[in-house]
Amino acid sequence: MLQKLCPRVQAESVLELDLVELQKAGIRGIIFDLDNTLVEWKQDNLAPEVVDLITKFKEAGFKMCILSNALEHRVETVANLLAIPYVSRAAKPRKFPFKKALEYMGTEPEETAVVGDQLFTDIFGGNRMELYTIWTPPLSTTEFISTKAVRRLERLVIKRFRRKGILQ
Repeated sequence: MLQKLCPRVQAESVLELDLVELQKAGIRGIIFDLDNTLVEWKQDNLAPEVVDLITKFKEAGFKMCILSNALEHRVETVANLLAIPYVSRAAKPRKFPFKKALEYMGTEPEETAVVGDQLFTDIFGGNRMELYTIWTPPLSTTEFISTKAVRRLERLVIKRFRRKGILQ
């Protein structure tokens, strides 16, 4: 079970994603979590640097999609600003929403990365689909109440991964 929670790569934020390294790994598509990955929880205002990053990845030929458990109106707002498809109310870590994102992007699992801040939804779901998983720490400590509860368990897993040298 723990290996399914282990990301392949850790980044301090989406802004640290290395376009060249992803290309070398054969990645053509990127699934992004929304809350506390692209924007702070319950926000829809994107930092200009995030918009620039998405533009840079588009220009390099990457396909992208937002995959979020959030309600449609918020996810749609951000996705429209970035001009990329989205899947809302995703119920991650279920496989179906990840399959839907792959379908929207026209990519296969082995050429797709998922970037998110939660081990039990983004990383677990991505690993179940055999995607290239990238974990980023949450942008903010402000979160949904059930997420806060899961974060306690997540902190224990992260601590264990750090002791083993898997995460920094």
